[in-house]
Amino acid sequence: MMLQKTDRGAIVSLGRIYCDFVFTGLDGMPRLGRELFAEEMTLAAGGGAFITAAHGAALGRSTALVARLGTDALSQAIEPQLALPGVDLQFLDRHPSAGPQVTVVMVEGRDRAFLSRRAGAAEPTTLAAALSWPRARHLHIAEYATLAEMPDVVRRAKEHGLTVSLDPSWDETLIRDASFLDRCAGVDVFLPNLEEARALTGREAPGEALQALSARFPAVALKLGAEGGMLSMGGEVCALPARSVRVVDTTGAGDAFNAGLLDAWLDGKTAETCLAAAIAAGTRSVQAAGGAAAVSPSAKAS
Repeated sequence: MMLQKTDRGAIVSLGRIYCDFVFTGLDGMPRLGRELFAEEMTLAAGGGAFITAAHGAALGRSTALVARLGTDALSQAIEPQLALPGVDLQFLDRHPSAGPQVTVVMVEGRDRAFLSRRAGAAEPTTLAAALSWPRARHLHIAEYATLAEMPDVVRRAKEHGLTVSLDPSWDETLIRDASFLDRCAGVDVFLPNLEEARALTGREAPGEALQALSARFPAVALKLGAEGGMLSMGGEVCALPARSVRVVDTTGAGDAFNAGLLDAWLDGKTAETCLAAAIAAGTRSVQAAGGAAAVSPSAKAS
């Protein structure tokens, strides 16, 4: 059940919207020249910006999605899902060039593989209005690819007094960008998973990777999947495990983690409380197919 919204300040969540085809119940991953069959398939609205916004809204935080949406059949099919979790859609920019934007998600146990297609430019025509929205307090950038396309977006957010967070969101080409971390200057909360942190720092041990990133950002939350997470904030470092649950689909769990952490961080909670909130949100997410399914009105409490 969604909590009642408060006047604690809104998160504007920036990024691309994808139509996710989520295949679950696989015995393995596809191989060239062979065909696999999944037990289940879910069609879901996806993309880190939407999933983080949906989980934030479910926590009672006012959240607005700042994104482009296509006018094609697939985009129209997922549009009703965008409003279900209570996300503010006033900054949705509909345009034919924004779709179809699709991700095929193949889930095997606790792991998954993605195949995606981006469409058109990332920047919505509504971005300036979103950044100057009187209720806005924080800008969340859902993937580094968005920042790479809009290199001035952090500066623009800061000019409006907003704090900023960024999820690197693995991109095979961009994660190797030598200027990656320099281009993230000004980000207040950096939200990588362990694979991304290792690629960016060259450090294998989670603690060492976290320490290296903490030299650049005021707060760094490191997602460790089933192992929980770590957080460096205000000179304090903490680590917490995740509880064991039945995993249906891990898609979007990191984006849900982001929502839980940001909601607590914006309220000035302690590092341990922020991390616990993040892990709790990520844990809820993996118990349903589709990144925002766990917070939809039809989701069953677990």
